[in-house]
Amino acid sequence: MRLLPMKEPDRSWRSIKGQWKKDAESVGEDFSTFSTGSFTAYDGLTKEGDHPSLHCLSDGERIHAACQVSRLMMSKFPSPILRARFVVVSPVYELGIADASQYAQMMVALFSGIVWLSRDTMSASHIRFFLKSPGDSQYFAALQASTPASLFSKFTIDGALIECSLREDEMAETA
Repeated sequence: MRLLPMKEPDRSWRSIKGQWKKDAESVGEDFSTFSTGSFTAYDGLTKEGDHPSLHCLSDGERIHAACQVSRLMMSKFPSPILRARFVVVSPVYELGIADASQYAQMMVALFSGIVWLSRDTMSASHIRFFLKSPGDSQYFAALQASTPASLFSKFTIDGALIECSLREDEMAETA
């Protein structure tokens, strides 16, 4: 799976909602009530068309998740950070069509996509990744262990927030 900007017609928010509507309705869920609230941020951001900060996790056939990704300065960090928030996932994960291990794999793939963006097109030394819930932190707990092979010089999880810093030597290799 790859994290891609929501630019192409098949990766537009309208197209994604259409796919997710079919997924929800395939198990008898009323999509209009299912989507109330959770998609509000995206509806607002895409009112005028595509929004450059929106990204989606795609396997080439389906969109599994979406989030807003921004590169910005924060007083807490000496260099730009990458902030990923407003994570929404396909109804296949929320309605039990996919099992818990598939959900975990999708969340890890989403985070990996954020790390990839930080090392490539949206260069940043620090990442703030807002999970869907504090319970999702279990999928990332092992990354808190400091090992010589780790990509991270710092990795913390507080509630539903992951904050991490990439090792400087990792950043130098990608420059």
